[in-house]
Amino acid sequence: MALALIVGGALGLAYGSFSYTKNTNQAKIGPIELNVKETQTVNIPIWAGLGAIVLGGLLLLGSARKV
Repeated sequence: MALALIVGGALGLAYGSFSYTKNTNQAKIGPIELNVKETQTVNIPIWAGLGAIVLGGLLLLGSARKV
């Protein structure tokens, strides 16, 4: 879990955003369908990437101290 947070935070800082395609069904008239593909972009804030790295580091240090 800790490593996943660290890697995810680093990727968030490196890329800053990601895009995905969303299919929506706009209209259906008898046998005819109108579908629209929209591209959505999600921006990842810098504080979220840094927070994930810090939290992952704390979890990693906490689990190392218990052993």
